[in-house]
Amino acid sequence: MKTFEWTGVFPALTTKFNSQEELDLPLFGKNLQAQVAGGVNGIILGGSLGEASTITVGEKESLVKFSLEQLEGAIPVVLNIAEGSTREAVRQAELAQTWGADGLMLLPPMRYKADDRETTAFFRSVAQSTDLPIMLYNNPVDYKIEITLDMFESLIEEKNITAVKESTRDVSNVTRLGQPLWQSAQNPVRCRYTGARRIGFGCRWLGSWTRLCLSCGNRYHISTGKSRKNR
Repeated sequence: MKTFEWTGVFPALTTKFNSQEELDLPLFGKNLQAQVAGGVNGIILGGSLGEASTITVGEKESLVKFSLEQLEGAIPVVLNIAEGSTREAVRQAELAQTWGADGLMLLPPMRYKADDRETTAFFRSVAQSTDLPIMLYNNPVDYKIEITLDMFESLIEEKNITAVKESTRDVSNVTRLGQPLWQSAQNPVRCRYTGARRIGFGCRWLGSWTRLCLSCGNRYHISTGKSRKNR
């Protein structure tokens, strides 16, 4: 299984088109290089604002291969999967691996509002179809499906589900989700103040990738290890 640290900043890049509605790879490349120069730690392709609902499989392949060629392994290239059927999501996960992508961001099934059982079955099928590390995107405000605590617990055995993009707008959810995720951690990182375990999350409300102590609530920036006491 491919591995990398979900640390630092992973921006979801916009997808550029020319006046003929074709991919504008030269312009996309300028944006890509600007992100690298700004110090990002990875990139996400085909996110919601990267035209996830409109770009074709062929265009995704072009974006992944172009990014890999430009970056030459400097930072991870992550492809977003936002599909309406399990079959298509699995197919795109398998394709992403053959294209050389380093990881996946995975949204719940689109268009139809799946229940908890259907959503976890969807995530599990995709996870079992690939060796790539997966970040689940928990955004019930926009996508109407929340990945609940019970759902995360049922997915613990899928070892390549290794990160969560937490966007419920409730920062306390980070602590609640941390408990089941840490049960399967092999080498937990501990708080310098309490010795309690810390969990890593990508959360737009806490700022980039953050570790949160599950006991005292102190926050640590993953890249620096510096703490910021909760007030």
